[in-house]
Formats: sequence, structure tokens, C-alpha cells
Amino acid sequence: MSNKELKFNSKTIHGGQHPDKAYGAVMPPIYQTSTYAQTTPGGHQGFEYSRSGNPTRTALENALASIENGNYGLAFASGLSAMDAVIKLLEPGDEVVSTNDLYGGSYRLFKQVFEKYGINFHFVGMQNIDAIAEKINEKTKLLWLETPTNPMMNVIDIMAASQLAKKHDLLLAVDNTFATPYLQQPLDLGADIVMHSATKYLGGHSDVVVGALVVKDKNLADKLYFIQNASGAVCGPMDSFLTLRGIKTLHVRMQRHCENGEAIAKYLASHAKIEKVYWPGFESHPNHDVAKSQMNGFGGMISFIPKGSSFEDAVKIVEKLQVFTLAESLGGVESLAGHPASMTHASIPKEEREKSGVVDALIRLSVGIEDVDDLIADLEQAIG
Repeated sequence: MSNKELKFNSKTIHGGQHPDKAYGAVMPPIYQTSTYAQTTPGGHQGFEYSRSGNPTRTALENALASIENGNYGLAFASGLSAMDAVIKLLEPGDEVVSTNDLYGGSYRLFKQVFEKYGINFHFVGMQNIDAIAEKINEKTKLLWLETPTNPMMNVIDIMAASQLAKKHDLLLAVDNTFATPYLQQPLDLGADIVMHSATKYLGGHSDVVVGALVVKDKNLADKLYFIQNASGAVCGPMDSFLTLRGIKTLHVRMQRHCENGEAIAKYLASHAKIEKVYWPGFESHPNHDVAKSQMNGFGGMISFIPKGSSFEDAVKIVEKLQVFTLAESLGGVESLAGHPASMTHASIPKEEREKSGVVDALIRLSVGIEDVDDLIADLEQAIG
């Protein structure tokens, strides 16, 4: 049976993978080397320098392509370096349309790094496809989506965005970090590029920093490979190995993340001291029907606002948590809590942040795979 015929749960373990040719190792070895012996100038066995390629990284890239139903995977030193490579496809004067509740690091990269090189960015509520269309002009070259968004959990219709992108001959890139390919496969919905902060759910154990891109088109892949090699922001062999090991349990971890996430979302929604809960699984959630149609579940990311809370009140709640860890990042086996206004989204000006709903009292949870009763008890004592 070919890798492409495997179902998803099997792809996470076998997709794009083969026993090592030297000794038959089941897991790809960690090729901790910077360079490779050549028999004559240019005469090598597929690898010459580890910035350009490394067998362990190649194994990870093959796995990434398999689980996202793509043809080409690229592994980077971080999610932001993967994004950096995509924006380097553009030229001064080009424009990008993106969501107005973007991850703070993505916003910072767009506004504070690339805008000074003449690339312009427009931020809109992309859950409304008409709002995207209004920002498209002859200079637009790329639509950059997150869905669900970070941290407001807004859902964007990937297929509708793809139709819009094709109509105007634009690239469509989707940050699939929150959903993972277990829940959502953007390339099958018409996206050109899928991006991951593989630090999160793909690695799954809070022990690596890795980024990923997956595409189907060879011409686009070749352009991105050139940028990857020329700019050099690649991940090392140890991080590649650890991320590949994480992918092998992605399906079982995501199942528990989704189960625990649903239980906690419903608990918070019924809590007398909680004003608002953001989770795509609620029928009342904006674009819930879109989420049902393009996702196989609703994930373990939740944001909420306590009633009558201020910046200080929200901080006190996250400081009192004991099973949830107060920390940046998400997607690990352990549950994490964050305060976006002072942590992940602090680089976005307050006025812009609040326009998209990222208010000072907002708390974001990455629900892990612990016993859900312990997680609920922890929230109960912290909220009071």
C-alpha cells in the first residue's frame, strides 16, 4: 500500500517514512553532521551541506508533506522563519490581506520587519469573505489566513477564500497551527501553502522550536526551497528527530485534546462568573457551520473573559492556576494558560488589539491531555 493510500492515523506513523538504508533503523537516525564526504566535486549521495539538506530533516519534511496531503514539505527553525520565507516570495509594492486577530508574532513580522521593505499589509475580519474581497486590488499577491484564529478562535472559510484567491490569481497561505492536519487539511480545500508552528501540536511536548511549510505545486516548492537554503533558517537534526517523534502520536494526542477541550469549554460556558467563551464547537460561535464543514473536530484551544474583569483580575486568575502552567506557547501535552494582552499579543498596539476582541481581561487556554476533572478543579479554584 502506498503512503498516499494510508488513512491519517497511519500516515502520522508511516507517511513518507522508510527504514534507514544503512542498518534498517525503524526511526530515522539523527545525522548530527554539518557536511558530507564527496568522491569527486559534486559527487555525493544526495547531501552535501546540512543547511541545504540533512537526512533527518528530510525525513521530517517527507512526514509533513504526507500528513497535510501535500507533495513537498519544508522544515524551518521556527514558525516565524517559515512565514518569513513565504513573504520573501513577494516584492516591494506587493500587498497582503490577513486577519485582524492575527498571532502577535506574525503581526510583528509583517508590520515591523517587512513593511519597511515596501510590502503592505491589510488586516480585516476574514470570517466575512466580502471583507477580504474589498481589500484586494491589482497589487495584492497573497492572502494569509489563520483558522481558527489566535486567540479569538474565529473560523475562516478556506474554500471560499481559495475561490477568491484563484479569481484574482493570488497565493493563499493558511496557518494550520491550531487545527493541525488531524482536524483540517487546507491544501485539500484549495490553499497553496500550509504553515505550522510545529513547536506546538506537531511536536507536542514543548521541547522543540520548529516551523513547517507544505505545498503541492513543484514550482512554488522550488521557490521556497531556494529561499530556505539562501536564508538558512533551517531546523537542526535533533529538533527534526523530536518533531518527527511527536508527529507519530499526533492523532492520539489530538483526540484527547479535543475531548478535554469540549468538556472545559462547556464548563466555562455554564460558569456564573464567566462572561464569554470562545470555542468553535458552540453552535452560537460565528461561522460554526463552516467549522463543522472544514474541520473534523474543534480542538483544545479556548479563550474566555471573566465577568467584570480587568487586566489585573485576569492576571490574578492565571497566576492562581496550579495544574495549568502559566506560559507562552500551546499544543503540548501539558495544559497551558496565557494572558494575550501581556504575553502573545503584547506586540500589537492596544487600540488595534481591542478592535479584534483581544481585550485586557481575555485569557487563553491550551487544554492538554491530563485528567479533565483535575483541569476543571484547577479552573474552579482559580476563578473562585
